[in-house]
Amino acid sequence: MACYKIYDFQNEMSWLGGRTNGIGGSDASAIVGMNPYKTNIKLFEEKTGRTVSEDISNKPYVIYGKEAETHIRELFKLDYPQYKVEHHEFRILQSLKHPFMQASLDGELMDEDGRKGILEIKTTNILQSMQREKWKDRIPDNYYIQVLHYLLVTGYDFVVLRAHLVSTWGTDVRTQAKHYFIERSEVERDLEYLLQEEVKFWQYVEAGRKPPLRLPEI
Repeated sequence: MACYKIYDFQNEMSWLGGRTNGIGGSDASAIVGMNPYKTNIKLFEEKTGRTVSEDISNKPYVIYGKEAETHIRELFKLDYPQYKVEHHEFRILQSLKHPFMQASLDGELMDEDGRKGILEIKTTNILQSMQREKWKDRIPDNYYIQVLHYLLVTGYDFVVLRAHLVSTWGTDVRTQAKHYFIERSEVERDLEYLLQEEVKFWQYVEAGRKPPLRLPEI
């Protein structure tokens, strides 16, 4: 039984408009104080129409990630032929139980046992060794929360996150692909916590009442 309703938009502009109607994956980490770029207060102001989110579509790293996504997804298909991979451009999935929760996926997976999963693609420019450490043996907190949110919306069984790490050494550009596998059964407590916090945050939005500030840990 599907946990979500499907909305397919005709173009990128209408799809972007649809994404403002609730909490998406990139919003979720701000709610729990794990987004290094946005606080829960800033997100609250955006969702209540008090401010407009910054347009970062012209940033070089955003353009790179957008242009690279299709190619990375095709490489993933070659590297992991055991998965059936589907992608629907300009699609939003809306949770039936919590309609304010929505997801735009980089890919939907089916494994050899018929289980459904999520493909998440990240491109990151490694400028400092500290950034590389964040990807060592784990997913950075904000991206971990993002894929948990997608599990909540979809009800799917697992996530594969493919990280495309880019480093520049003089005139040499070095790339590395890393894969992280998350089973829903292993993160149930984190899912329960995130759902609780998202519901609480949306109650503040509906009431127009500012939530207590939550900041990332230093």
